[in-house]
Amino acid sequence: MGGETHLWLIRHAPVDGPRGVIHAPDAPADLSDAAAFTALQARLPVDAVAVCSPARRTRETAARLGLTATEDDVFREQDFGNWTGRRHSEIEAELGAAACRAFWNSPGTNRPPGGESFADQIARARAGLKRLPSGDVVLVVHSGTIRAILAIALDLAPEPALRFVIDPLSLTRIDRLESVWRVVAVNGC
Repeated sequence: MGGETHLWLIRHAPVDGPRGVIHAPDAPADLSDAAAFTALQARLPVDAVAVCSPARRTRETAARLGLTATEDDVFREQDFGNWTGRRHSEIEAELGAAACRAFWNSPGTNRPPGGESFADQIARARAGLKRLPSGDVVLVVHSGTIRAILAIALDLAPEPALRFVIDPLSLTRIDRLESVWRVVAVNGC
């Protein structure tokens, strides 16, 4: 890995589906905000390497931005295992309020049944970042993936990194320099 890598991290468009659900990878994106796509596209570098997670919503967002993105599974959202596709309220009703609260009191290291922790996602993202080339790289990914990359860049433990708000169609800019990271902007429009 030589030279600087300029990361242009884009959270996918909003999910075109119900709120309060832990969406599966095949959940579609709502691509109707033409003004937001135009503004975001104007901010992206020309001829950048483009990468997205294999989730439908990231692929659709990348295509709508005019990017020909390569899919990379290491940049997928955190795997919520048996909770995927379910409403938060259903999970709470099944587990009980106390058990649900106990999970969310340490969300960085707890694993949902059959899933992975946020710490696991950070490790996955770290491996993916090592493979990225120098130069401009646009990643069309998920809020969790962007938080994981921020955790890496800022040497944060999992829980503090989960405090970042990452809005749909927002742009976060991070540079990987020779031996350090530089955070340029988080959650920009």
